[in-house]
Amino acid sequence: MKLLLACEESCTVREAFRQKGINAYSCDLQQSRLGAEDPYHIQGDVIPILKRGWDMVIAFPTCTYLTVTGNKWFYHPDDKHLETKDRRPHPNFPNRKKQQSEGAEFFMEFVDCAPLWVIENPVGCMSRIYRKPNQIVCPTMFGHKQPKRTCLWLSEGVPPLEATNEVEGEYTIAESGKKYPTWYHYADKSKGQAHRAKIISKFFQGMADAMADQWWHLLDDTCF
Repeated sequence: MKLLLACEESCTVREAFRQKGINAYSCDLQQSRLGAEDPYHIQGDVIPILKRGWDMVIAFPTCTYLTVTGNKWFYHPDDKHLETKDRRPHPNFPNRKKQQSEGAEFFMEFVDCAPLWVIENPVGCMSRIYRKPNQIVCPTMFGHKQPKRTCLWLSEGVPPLEATNEVEGEYTIAESGKKYPTWYHYADKSKGQAHRAKIISKFFQGMADAMADQWWHLLDDTCF
């Protein structure tokens, strides 16, 4: 049985499943973080790859335009006093709504794309556009001190993840008095937005291990 980790260049979750003996592959527009010779990574557009008859797909679609943290970029900052329908687009991001719509369409490509499927994304607009997630998990449930609410949409037959090692999250109080997760607050802005986005989108090993430990049996031929 075959598993595809869609939109995963880090190979974190893929490798957790492969260590369980599962025939897992990753696919992303970017090269595998393990190098160009990675035999289990498919570099390219994931949409045609979905048609290769996977038994399970775990997808991590781009969340840039779907997350609630990006809502502040939709409208002109001088129009806060106006009703939403009367606000102008943000001058620096005039196409934000179109980009959100395209992001939502891409997200929906993974719904029912295989007999078993999981879609991961931060808290965002897909709870409204599609449906509420089956569960919201956090790295602190799996041994990491970095608070990051993560939504999981699960197909029928995929059980919710269970916490494996609950720990307290680490927070920092900024000069403004606002409370931030420490890891997020100190992500290095000087290296550019692309670098910062990669740090913030990191998928934590504890959660990857939990997925493999709790879902591997769904793909183990000896269990059927």
